[in-house]
Amino acid sequence: METVEETAPGARRRLPRPRADALRNRERIVTAARELFVESGPDVPLDDVARRAGVGNATLYRNFPDRAALTHEVVLAVTSRTTDRAEEAAAAESDPFAALSRFVHAAADERIGALCPMLSGAFDQAHPELLAELRNLEEAVEGLVGRARSAGRLRTDIDVGDVLVALSQLTRPLPGTVCPGIDRFTHRHLQLFLDGLEAPARSQLPGSAATLEDLRSRS
Repeated sequence: METVEETAPGARRRLPRPRADALRNRERIVTAARELFVESGPDVPLDDVARRAGVGNATLYRNFPDRAALTHEVVLAVTSRTTDRAEEAAAAESDPFAALSRFVHAAADERIGALCPMLSGAFDQAHPELLAELRNLEEAVEGLVGRARSAGRLRTDIDVGDVLVALSQLTRPLPGTVCPGIDRFTHRHLQLFLDGLEAPARSQLPGSAATLEDLRSRS
């Protein structure tokens, strides 16, 4: 299917679809950038991204003219993939708490915590495409939390924000950490967190549950 570009009122001209190899190069660049942002932070040299992707610098800049454009695409990719993991968990597990647990571990594998330093970067955080992807993710996680709570499997003093905050903190990369191999503890600590979410509650939590509105008001 061809893409269409508006040229004048009522007039359109057809643009050729990107070639398959061009699309593959773009995907390789985004994947390499995601990996390097996790490993070294969002300020990693773009030359390193091109090298990891196996493309020339000219190819990288042809697809992404600056760091902001590349970061935008990486954030979109991570957000979209994490939403897919939430929907897959809901479809695969009949037990609502098992679905929530499956999602939390899958989101860790997507390195959703890497979004945190990127979201403070110099790019358009109010871009409609990004806001739409974030809403999709929030709605998917709200569904998982709501079903687990309605089934009596999730303690009642927990809300969506609690899950997202803990997930982002426990999966946030630590560039330059002096603890090599620390990532191997991520799923272990996430499971400890999940055990604390199950009903009946074993303790009384201080403060109030974190909602999505709380997170938005502090962003």
